[in-house]
Amino acid sequence: MQTVRQIDDLRQALDAFRSEGARLAFVPTMGALHDGHMALVEAAKRAGNRVIVSIFVNPIQFGPNEDLAKYPRREQADSRLLANAGVDLLWMPTPEIMYPEGFATSVRVSGVSEPLDGAHRPGHFDGVATVVSKLFHQVQPHVALFGEKDWQQLQVIRRMVADLDMPIEIQGVPTQREDDGLALSSRNAYLMPEDRARAVALPRALGAAAKTIGEGGDRAAALAQAQDSLTAAGFEVDYVALVDAESLAAPIDGRPMRLLAAARIGGTRLIDNIPVL
Repeated sequence: MQTVRQIDDLRQALDAFRSEGARLAFVPTMGALHDGHMALVEAAKRAGNRVIVSIFVNPIQFGPNEDLAKYPRREQADSRLLANAGVDLLWMPTPEIMYPEGFATSVRVSGVSEPLDGAHRPGHFDGVATVVSKLFHQVQPHVALFGEKDWQQLQVIRRMVADLDMPIEIQGVPTQREDDGLALSSRNAYLMPEDRARAVALPRALGAAAKTIGEGGDRAAALAQAQDSLTAAGFEVDYVALVDAESLAAPIDGRPMRLLAAARIGGTRLIDNIPVL
């Protein structure tokens, strides 16, 4: 596996791949890799014949009271995981490369970025769209892969790619979960044992609400019950919402729906989502 940290080295490596006629599959990450990320890598190996992974903890998607400073950084361990998984190229730029002095451009995706996490984390999706747009321009992949756990992020990126005519296929990869159902996340490392035990209430509450709604039950009551269940488990709930799966606006009968939630337990903010069938 090649590891590059400079733009010129990245371009040289990618030019070599393209000279082979390679189909480039790209997985952007912020590191602290777990089995969820590795599922993206495995999907990328099926989607292309050269796999590029980036690790960059993006400062502009963190709010002023969020966890940029303590976000886990495990560069050597992550590099070993990726090499063992058969990744071809690891792109690890510094903040100075991504945002040099005088950097003044921001990408904003209206509509889909505004509710849910957009309302609770102002500016977050502007930071996501900006860094992903820049990474896409640097790597110029044929296909890029993102986890469905960050469902709103996935829809923001799909909207951006469509609106800006980027010739990139966006593939979502199903959420990877622990045996008890908790969605894999780098932030799970922050959970104390007692909070980890209670955190399973999040997927369980969503599952119960989705079952009720899918069977034609009262939607408002199902959402209220999910919120009550989370509160009883010790969560501070930001939202539990049923939305149109693509637009994240109010659901429309006959169109795919998604149930999303965000809540804090022991100071750690967790998100999750599931389809409503």
